[in-house]
Amino acid sequence: MYQPTADINLSALNHNLTQIKKRVKHANVLAMVKADGYGHGIVPVAQSLAAANAFGVARASEAKELVDAQINKPVVLVEGCFDLDEYQWALQSGVQVAIHTPVQLEQFLSLKTSKRITVWLKLDTGMHRLGFSPTQFKTAFQQLEQCQHCVDIISMTHFACADDLENPLNEMQLSEFEQTCSGLEGQQSVANSALILSRPDKIKDWVRPGIALYGSSPIEGSQSQDFDLRPVMTFKANIIAINAIPKGHTVGYGCGWTADKDSTIAVVAVGYGDGYPRHAQNGTPVLINDQKAPLVGRVSMDMITVDISELTNVNIGDSVVLWGEGLPAEEIAICASTISYTLFCGITRRVKRNYIRA
Repeated sequence: MYQPTADINLSALNHNLTQIKKRVKHANVLAMVKADGYGHGIVPVAQSLAAANAFGVARASEAKELVDAQINKPVVLVEGCFDLDEYQWALQSGVQVAIHTPVQLEQFLSLKTSKRITVWLKLDTGMHRLGFSPTQFKTAFQQLEQCQHCVDIISMTHFACADDLENPLNEMQLSEFEQTCSGLEGQQSVANSALILSRPDKIKDWVRPGIALYGSSPIEGSQSQDFDLRPVMTFKANIIAINAIPKGHTVGYGCGWTADKDSTIAVVAVGYGDGYPRHAQNGTPVLINDQKAPLVGRVSMDMITVDISELTNVNIGDSVVLWGEGLPAEEIAICASTISYTLFCGITRRVKRNYIRA
């Protein structure tokens, strides 16, 4: 009864995909399901997103999960392959690969196979993490054009500051991409969630939504409802004790909170062992019976404590929303000096996932 749960609303997931498709209109959607579907479950998420055009993962092991689950859509390995065995497996499985280094390109060109796959060729326009430099890119593109086992080439890049709408690097990166790819055939992809939400006029042929699919905004100073996105994950736990704390007494490890008046404290059966952020500050809100209550005291492995002195009709066993429906993950992330991505991906194996379509 008191096991923390993550309710995964698949209807909300598809609502978010619909909102994205409205923004991008003609573009194809590469739905990012890496990191176990951002903590939501890679296979159930992919099975639910029937309107996506393809699915993006970071690791070969993630691609294999989708192939083994017989997901009937293209799978793109966006970090590419790192040895010949991975390339052979990708070709046999029909998994599309990104190529972003000369070593990857050399390995791909050296393959002896009758199979053919699409390659996503990455250009570094300013992120300076992965990708060919502009001077290398056209040569790599031309080599792939001559390769018998490359059926198509999609040019791509990744923006470093798309979440910061005023950052001049955004326009500089876009200009670099367009200049470098000028005259090259094939489709293009530049837009992650932040660019989809902020500049849908710049999206090209493929978009790569990640966090927006799961109902969270990557744009600084905004929340999901600003873009009509719905939270997919609602993380919940239960109250297991209610204690009276006299004025001047402390709560939790390190005595990090002191009651400034006689108070009532609820103990909730969730902690950093379940994925609740350990660095959540005093005052971080939770939701109990549609009433907000502040976190007090340090987060421990299995429990948190919240001040319910101002709440009414709260009892042992009541459900507590930690983030999700009614309490945006972005709000909790700010209180924990992190981002919603880490909240979603941090849910641990002892949290039960419930998949719902209501």
